[in-house]
Amino acid sequence: METPLDRYLRTHSTPQSEALEWLEKQTNIRTNYPRMLSGAVQGRFMTMLVKMTGARDILEIGAFTGYSSICMAYGLPQDGHIDTLEINDELEDLIMEGFDRAGVREKITLHIGDARDTLGRLAAEGRKYDFVYIDANKREYCDYYEPVLGMLRPRGCILTDDVLWDGKPYSDPVPRDKQTQGIVRFNDMVASDPRVETVLLPLRAGLSITMKK
Repeated sequence: METPLDRYLRTHSTPQSEALEWLEKQTNIRTNYPRMLSGAVQGRFMTMLVKMTGARDILEIGAFTGYSSICMAYGLPQDGHIDTLEINDELEDLIMEGFDRAGVREKITLHIGDARDTLGRLAAEGRKYDFVYIDANKREYCDYYEPVLGMLRPRGCILTDDVLWDGKPYSDPVPRDKQTQGIVRFNDMVASDPRVETVLLPLRAGLSITMKK
């Protein structure tokens, strides 16, 4: 449910496109967990962040219905490209329809399968990225980190979603469920890694921006 703060942020940010409005509605109608959608404010932030960083090659771990993929694609230059990973093959038709409606299908390659396996293949192919967005299985965030950092160019950025997870990582005591513990380990790992600089932002369920030195 939209809070007064959420409404104020949305109405004072540049509106989402018609394609994104359509995809948001379809996500609510056709999926069991529409709350996983990035949303208009975070989506606009991602578009602007891609533009500001000048990213050309993007890796996304966790496409869901493709909303965030489209937002990032809007920020790419003409020759930019996104590799997006999604484990749920039942979402493929909706994802691709969204890409078509947004006019970004040629800029995005959808990889269906386990993210860890796909990351290994992309690394073996020598892929390099300027920008990475992580929003997949919270239990596996730490597993994604080293392969992603190895493919990230110097001064490239990792944007990670759900790092505040409804306040659970800083609760006292911290819940012992595997998702919360995965996020706690990830946040601690990144914060103590001398190879990067990172900052956490309280946008939606929390975003961290991590830059490779």
